[in-house]
Parts: sequence; C-alpha cells; structure tokens
Amino acid sequence: MAYLYVVRMAPTAVTAAKTLLQIKPITATIEIVQAKIHQVTKTGSEMLDIQQSRFSGAYTAGTVTSATPAKAGNLQDPASLAVGGTAATGVNATVEPTGGTEDIADEDVWNVASGSWVDVPVPERRLFVAGGDLYALELVTAPAASMSIGALVWFLEHR
Repeated sequence: MAYLYVVRMAPTAVTAAKTLLQIKPITATIEIVQAKIHQVTKTGSEMLDIQQSRFSGAYTAGTVTSATPAKAGNLQDPASLAVGGTAATGVNATVEPTGGTEDIADEDVWNVASGSWVDVPVPERRLFVAGGDLYALELVTAPAASMSIGALVWFLEHR
C-alpha cells in the first residue's frame, strides 16, 4: 500500500547554496512524485542550479529545521514513517548532508523570474529512496541577494 505525503518549507530568506528540504524515510521506501521551489520577492531574472539527490551508505544527514510530513491524500491514512527531526526530515539546512554515496538523480536550472520551478516526473523517471537513505532537494547556486524561497515535495510512502 502507498500513502501520499507532502513536506513544506514556508518561504524563507535564503542567501546561500543549501539543502532546502530533506526527507529521511526510516523503514519504508518513498517515491518522489513532485518537487516544487518558488520565490516571492525577486522580480528580476536570475538562474539558479537545482539538484535532487539520494544519499546512501555511511552518510550524515544535514542539520535542518524539523518538518513532519503532512497527509496529502486521505486524511485517514496513518502518519508518515519519515519522521521529522534535526538530522531526519526537515527544511532549510544549516549543515549540509555529507559522506556516503550521493546519487544526483536530477539537475536543472531555474530562472527565478518565472516564480516557480516544478518537477513532475513521469512514473518511469521517479526517484525511489529506500528506507534508511536520504532524499535532498538542493539549491546548488547561491542567489545574488537574499530572496524568499519556499519548497514542497510530495512523495508516496510504500509499506
């Protein structure tokens, strides 16, 4: 059975390249079905690099603000097994994930003048993250000046 959840980073002032959002499935495999980054302050054009990565092996999760995945499907579904925590599921990293094996599953460039960047992969191209591994949505290029950036990732949790 698969359950749908979303992790959200509310628009936050960002001045550096960083992991915007990470998800650490503890025991269940997750499937990323949509990722979105948006900004609400900048009116000019600027290109920023984005990556979606999977960390496995002997990695250290980033230090983040804890975020609990919210039910995005049936509200009667059980709580997500990808629990929030400063070294688990969360947003706005102050220390980046390190070590282990980083598999860069997707990379793109976002023109912030468009407002948002959205990735809705076809089923054959969806990223699966095994229990115990780590998913990271990363802003690889620092913005030229502080800007308010938000992010959302929807995922299916397979149990």
